[in-house]
Amino acid sequence: MKKALASILAIISVLSLVSCKSKTSNSVEQNKSTKLATVRMVMKDVSPKDPISQKYVGLIEKAMAEEGTKVKIQLVEMPSGNYAEKLNLMLLGKDIPDIIYFQGGDLQISQQGLLEDLTPYIEKSKYIKSNLETQSKKRLENYPYLLWIKPLASKVPVMRSDWFDKLTTSKKLMEDPTIDNYYAFLKELKASNLGGKGSPAYALTVAGNSLELDEIFDQAFGNKSTWIKDENGKYIYNKVSNNEKEKLTFYNKLYKEGILDPEYLTKQWDTKEKAFYENQSGVIVGTAGKVIDIYEGKIKKANAGVGLTVLPAAKGKAQGYFPIDVSKESRGIAISSTSKNKEVSFKILDFMASEKGQMIDRLGFEGEHYVIKDNKIQLTEKSQEWYAKFWEPSKIALGKELAKPLLGAAGTKSLEDVNKLYTEDINFIMPEELSIKWDSINNLYKEYSADIITGKRPISDFDKFVVEWYKNGGEDVTKQANKVLK
Repeated sequence: MKKALASILAIISVLSLVSCKSKTSNSVEQNKSTKLATVRMVMKDVSPKDPISQKYVGLIEKAMAEEGTKVKIQLVEMPSGNYAEKLNLMLLGKDIPDIIYFQGGDLQISQQGLLEDLTPYIEKSKYIKSNLETQSKKRLENYPYLLWIKPLASKVPVMRSDWFDKLTTSKKLMEDPTIDNYYAFLKELKASNLGGKGSPAYALTVAGNSLELDEIFDQAFGNKSTWIKDENGKYIYNKVSNNEKEKLTFYNKLYKEGILDPEYLTKQWDTKEKAFYENQSGVIVGTAGKVIDIYEGKIKKANAGVGLTVLPAAKGKAQGYFPIDVSKESRGIAISSTSKNKEVSFKILDFMASEKGQMIDRLGFEGEHYVIKDNKIQLTEKSQEWYAKFWEPSKIALGKELAKPLLGAAGTKSLEDVNKLYTEDINFIMPEELSIKWDSINNLYKEYSADIITGKRPISDFDKFVVEWYKNGGEDVTKQANKVLK
């Protein structure tokens, strides 16, 4: 009897140990599955010192936890100054966050194998794959390291609607926006004194270089793509073409006559916008969609509800805003190939394309940027100050009906115009062995073009520039273009 009792107690003891071990094992596994992953993220204008950024990130963390993914998003502070340059210095110093927003400079990093190929993640994504824009799909096929789900990023010129309506003669000319008619329009605007004597001081301003002018005029002068064919059917870089020489001659004319902001070379995006809001400049160029919507909101606030008019691209040898480059994204979000949290990092990107993610990213803070009334999303006045940090897919999925569209009249019209005039660029990704030469000859163009526009050099020096461009690397780059672009 004693032996039997001892045996029973021994069995119970063993079973208890097994049971405890099993519970402990399950508990460990559960802890592993619910462990809080920390993802480091660097993004322009999203700072750990900014309470708005912290609140934004907190909403994402909370919403993802409710969906079953516990994550801590740790924002990385960036020094002030040129974001692309500061970011590259940080990355080359081997401080590489998990999620990285690039605004240029990513090619150098990807060529070192530091960026993750996003193709397999996108293939099995819940939301991103179905929300990719046409141009995004093509760019990812060519360069799978950078993701950017946004509308076409062409820039368009805009001006105050009340001023446009008062320019009765030039307003008629803009129905047929040839280069000559555009010039006449800008000349009248500059001399109009519509904002009082001496206002506007000049017809249009741009930030730091002539790229925003090119959005209006490049195609009209025949630069329909980055690489164009010459009379022999060979590809040449558009910046060394006769089209470019004619265009720079025109820009010099705008500058000499005070139509173009005489301080455009030193303008930054904020001082450019300030000049427009304070009626120093009659026309400003901004990215179609949300940026134009923000401009309109600020102009309305400062001028008793006055809206903006979207101006057309100039018409000549062709018509259109910048051709759309599908060789790669010029900006976007990447995941580090050295990250230990790749899966959860992509879960954040994927979540931001979901209904809950879009509610946060597109709308901002409930009670501040929007309210829910009668089961509809009502946007507040502050909504125009908010912009998506991640994605803006064309198919807006928010879970609730919007009482009015997300974009105002000018923002909506700007997107319609760039889609109507959509053309694809002819371009290619510059190989690493040519990238230094490519950067060098592009800097050469910037130097010569600025000097020609401002009159420091005569237009005849354009021919000297072309010779130097080919001599300093342009010949090798052109050979590569004709090899790749078939």
